[in-house]
This record gives sequence, structure tokens and C-alpha cells, in this order.
Amino acid sequence: MLDRARQLLAAALLASCATLAHSAGSVFLEELTSTELQSQVRAGKTTVLVPIGGTEQNGPHMVLGKHNVRVKALCERIATALGNTLVAPVLAYVPEGGIDPPTSHMRFAGTLTIPQATFESILESTARSLRASGFRDIVFVGDHGGYRRSLQAVAARLGREWKNTPARVHALPEYYWALETEYAAALKARGHSDAAIGTHAGLADTSLALAVDPALVRTGELAAGHNLDAAHGVYGDPRGASAELGRIGVDLIVQRSVDAIRRAVPH
Repeated sequence: MLDRARQLLAAALLASCATLAHSAGSVFLEELTSTELQSQVRAGKTTVLVPIGGTEQNGPHMVLGKHNVRVKALCERIATALGNTLVAPVLAYVPEGGIDPPTSHMRFAGTLTIPQATFESILESTARSLRASGFRDIVFVGDHGGYRRSLQAVAARLGREWKNTPARVHALPEYYWALETEYAAALKARGHSDAAIGTHAGLADTSLALAVDPALVRTGELAAGHNLDAAHGVYGDPRGASAELGRIGVDLIVQRSVDAIRRAVPH
């Protein structure tokens, strides 16, 4: 009995050590201690991605946090491929439309919105905080098309202010371009129509969600096919969506983002 207890204790200690080692080597800033982060920055990890999602309706078949889960997962892959990069916490509160009267995604339950000026202030403060921690290249990674101009505007403002310093801010338009153009073209080449591919919660969007985390999609609602229309926040036809199709988009987005960051960030 005593031997069994010792074995269980040893196994628990090994598991705990493995968890600690994994956390210390994580690309996610929030999983590191302050001293671990300082050590990694001093060792050369001076690029940081700021994943920006959004909390919005995605039809009756996808969860409200789709953008947040997706951008975190893709940023992990981008950072791992780059090797000298960490990932800040996801920004989940973004402009999504007016509240009173409700416009855009705010017409649907669960969507959260903030004013554009507030959003840009959060972006700016986030970049300043990361610069204060020693990061030199701060990359805004937006998974949502609605706020791209804000990312560019904040990056330009800080770029002018910091032009005589080593720090830079990048808006990374290539991430969304790959999603909007190359991925759509790849789906069309496989016989899917523009109407099915869609612009929001359609075939492309839903396939990406299935590839990143199947739990994001209510497959029962998808199979039933009810209310998958614009009146219910769906612009496209998601019924043909699959993880296999989604992986095409994931790979394109990650590779184009990695290539763009390598071009922009001096080695």
C-alpha cells in the first residue's frame, strides 16, 4: 500500500514538473511569470503578437467567441514558426456597431461592442505597455475585418512617435488578406460558389472554426439547416463546411503572416 502511494506521489510530481516546464516554455505571455518573460525578452524574443478578436453573433451554429479562439490558436502557430515571438492576451472587446439603436452585429443577442475611440486607446496602451516590457516589434493581428483601419491608424500614430527609437508597431494586413482573398480563391477552385463561401458565418468562416476547434460549431444546428440566412446573421451557406476545408485557410493565413513578419522585422 505504501509503495503504491509513493508511486502515485512520484507520478503527480512528474506531472507537475512537466506542466511547469510547459508553462515556462509557452509562447503565451499570460502563462509566464514576470521574471520568465524578462529572461525570454533578454534572450531575443523581442517580437510580440497582439491577437484581436471580437465577441459577436455568428449565426445559430457558431459560438459568440469564435474570433477570440481562432486568433489565439493561429497566433500560437505563427509565433511558434517564427521562434523569437510571444503572444499577448486576446483583445475580445472591439467595435461591433451601435447600441441604441442597435446596428450591425449588435442587432443580435450576445454581441459586445465598444466605441472606436476606446478601442484605439486600448490598442495604444497595450502597445506602450509591451514596449515598456522590452518588446521592439509589436504586431497587431486582427481576425475581424471591421476594425482594420483602427489597427493601421494606431500603428501609424505610434510609428511617427517612435520613429527615432528601436520600437515599431505593425498592423499585419496580410493575415486578413489571406483569409479574404487566397482562402476564398482556394475554396472556389474546389467548386464552392461565392454565395456559399460567404462573408460571415458561411462556408469559409465555419470551416475555419471546425479546423481550429470543432466545439465552436453546433453541428446539430448546421445539419438541421434552419435559420442559416441573413435574417439570422449568416451571410453564406455553411452546410458544406468541414475541418478539411478549414485547414486550407489556416495554413494560408499562418504562412502569409509568418512571411510578412519576417519581411518587416529585422533579424
